[in-house]
Amino acid sequence: MSAKELRIIHAIRDLIKNRTTAPVAAEQLGVTERHVFRLKAKMKQGGAASLVHKSRGKAGRHIVPDVERCRIEKLVKEFFFDFTPTLAAEKLREDHGIKRDRKTISKIMQGMNLLAPRKKRSVPVVHRTWREPKESFGMLIQFDGSYEAWLEDRFTDPDGSHELCLLAAIDDATGTLLRAEIAAHEGVLPVMGFWRGYIEKCGLPESIYLDKFSTYKMHMVLAAENNDTKTQFARAMGELGVELHFANSPQAKGRVKRLFRTLQDRLIKDLRLAGIKTPKEANAFIAKRFIASFNRRFARYARKAGDRHRNPSAHERKNLHDILSRCDLRVLRNDFTISYGTVFYQLHPTHGLALRPKDIVEVRTSPEGAIKLKVRGKDVVFSAITSRLTMEPQIPVKNGVVRMPTLAPVLIQPTLTFSNPRIP
Repeated sequence: MSAKELRIIHAIRDLIKNRTTAPVAAEQLGVTERHVFRLKAKMKQGGAASLVHKSRGKAGRHIVPDVERCRIEKLVKEFFFDFTPTLAAEKLREDHGIKRDRKTISKIMQGMNLLAPRKKRSVPVVHRTWREPKESFGMLIQFDGSYEAWLEDRFTDPDGSHELCLLAAIDDATGTLLRAEIAAHEGVLPVMGFWRGYIEKCGLPESIYLDKFSTYKMHMVLAAENNDTKTQFARAMGELGVELHFANSPQAKGRVKRLFRTLQDRLIKDLRLAGIKTPKEANAFIAKRFIASFNRRFARYARKAGDRHRNPSAHERKNLHDILSRCDLRVLRNDFTISYGTVFYQLHPTHGLALRPKDIVEVRTSPEGAIKLKVRGKDVVFSAITSRLTMEPQIPVKNGVVRMPTLAPVLIQPTLTFSNPRIP
């Protein structure tokens, strides 16, 4: 018997032997006097055993049958051994048709010793002020990158590392995951490629919320004093009319940080269940399946209806690829060549464009690695050369675009002979 049942038996027994009164017994047990008389009559008729609950020792109506329990344990052990009970319950329902709540799955996983107690972290308390989410969709997009072994040990880069960078953008007003893409790193070209795909799909947001990583913000004293000194990303967003905001602490970007915490739990396991082994396959899976599933589960309605994204103008659509490219400036030499990186480029006569020495040449490098040269906003016909002396073009150019070679060119240096023995 339980302690509660023993307390009831002792109180009713004292009442039967006139050691106490019904009001006192009712107050001790926390019930009405009428119920006390009911218990007294039941005990007189059937003894103390009649006060024990009738369902004691019987199986509950909602108990998981042994066959189903064995199936759940087998699936959990094979596929969901490191899942949380909530995620495991979702996957069992979606993929295997087993409809059990997370508490039931949690008890089964506890019985299998798969749930470790959470460790409490001692973090110093810092007073912060809560910022209310924006009122409409598209007003503010939080963007960041997270380095993690997203494909676990199924992918290894040439350096032997499993780590990849996931770039993600989430709407501040609704918590909608708008775009996510696995890249090699959070550098200029991968970020430019990410936002080119974003704008083509969703349009131009009013503003973007970022951290102060070097891709987005310059940290030199000169840059702080000169508003015209911008990063490549800031320059591109300025041309597109998108405002940038920078967070002063990780907590200020809490929504996108919590997004990555959720993705590190769910996305990694979904990619494992799908058997995905390459970043290209992972990006296709994220775009076609994961984002829609994530938003059904976590997105919410904004306080004010409407979409604040802006459709790009005709000029912006035409030049979107050039704007979202790395732009470096070079000065045209007297022999109509420029150097960029370790490669020399020969500029050829171009119809409708008068080239002059000392002209400023824009070198536009796309996220795919293609290079275009522009002078006064017009494309220039050019070719890459590997010998600065002979000026012989070695790399073919198609439609004015050349791809950077994987190997650095070898520059041929002349052999000089000096008549003066004092000159080395």
